[in-house]
Amino acid sequence: MNKIKCIIVDDEPLAISLLEQYVEKIPFLELVFSAENPIQALEYIKNNPSDLIFLDIMMPELTGINFMKILGDRQKYILTTAYSEYALEGYEHHIIDYLLKPISFERFQKSVIKAQERFSFQAAENTHFFVKSSGRQHRICFHEILYIESIKDYVNIRTETEEYIVLDTLKSMESQLPDRFIRIHKSFIINLDKVKSIDVKKVILEGFEIPIGDSYRNNLLEKLK
Repeated sequence: MNKIKCIIVDDEPLAISLLEQYVEKIPFLELVFSAENPIQALEYIKNNPSDLIFLDIMMPELTGINFMKILGDRQKYILTTAYSEYALEGYEHHIIDYLLKPISFERFQKSVIKAQERFSFQAAENTHFFVKSSGRQHRICFHEILYIESIKDYVNIRTETEEYIVLDTLKSMESQLPDRFIRIHKSFIINLDKVKSIDVKKVILEGFEIPIGDSYRNNLLEKLK
């Protein structure tokens, strides 16, 4: 994982501004969204991959604790609050760290380094996953995957030797894949390690031609650098 995609959720604009400044100073963090309203954050997370949420506990629309209950284990959290008595309850949700306001940059930095170590460990352990296809569970190693294609309510996972039709969405698959995978079209995710050549309109990998969507081209070219 090159950068940790993070979200800030806090009902205080000044708190958001401070955390945004801190995130900007950390090379391995990438801020993808921030919101004062946790409901807006939930809507964003439904459709966009992210890794880490800086989450305030005391918010009027929805408390941070209930926010975590809704998302479950789908996200990792660093809690931010002015109320230390909520620390124990927060840790019951397997968060990475707990930051007590006012948050100094030094304390913030220690917290995100801890997050980086956690994600690095998971990436090292995360070499395969299981999918259900044709009534059976299949173990698929990430390095074997060429591309993943969206087909209505299903995805087709194409490996070097097999293909698996799975009831899932491309957005859900995207959140499970390592950093070497990238979406290059509304219907395709590819494994960058399998790319043989590329031109303006398509990518060639292991004998397959995958189209490049106009809105995805710049991101792909930046990734290839």
